[in-house]
Amino acid sequence: MSRIGKKPIDIPQGVEVKIDGQEVTVKGPLGQESVNVRSEIKVEVKDNQIVLTKTVDSRVADALYGLSRTLVANAVHGVKEGFEKKLEIQGVGYRANMEGKNLNLALGYSHPVIVEPPAGITISVEANTKISVKGSNKQTVGDVAAFIRSKRPPEVYKGKGVRYEGEYVRRKAGKAGKK
Repeated sequence: MSRIGKKPIDIPQGVEVKIDGQEVTVKGPLGQESVNVRSEIKVEVKDNQIVLTKTVDSRVADALYGLSRTLVANAVHGVKEGFEKKLEIQGVGYRANMEGKNLNLALGYSHPVIVEPPAGITISVEANTKISVKGSNKQTVGDVAAFIRSKRPPEVYKGKGVRYEGEYVRRKAGKAGKK
């Protein structure tokens, strides 16, 4: 049995939870998120906590128990505090700036790379080399950050490119040269 699935989820002040069949809708100051929970898992609200229980005792239910609890907990956390991923750009001439809501990246290509954020995601740039992706949905924030990173991933010889903040890039030695 899942240790994570057994833990109840506390509902913070200012967050409203509505359960309609297998759909859990969470409303908070940063927006609204909804999670569809499979029929093997039952969701209910008991004294200001969300409690998940298995309705069937099977391997599938065991696998979904912890996952469902984490997805609902992420929705609650997202509408209350939100999620953020930070990226940094390294390389001579590589920079980022905002054009309205869109992110404009100069990454060594002959053209600028324009990234348009999806609904519910805000992108901000600090100091031309630091990018911040914020939103209430953890998966969407991660997807947008990964998409920006994919435009020029860090290369292994000089370390130039877009990387997550604190990401370690293992460097290779260059050519040995003439002896």
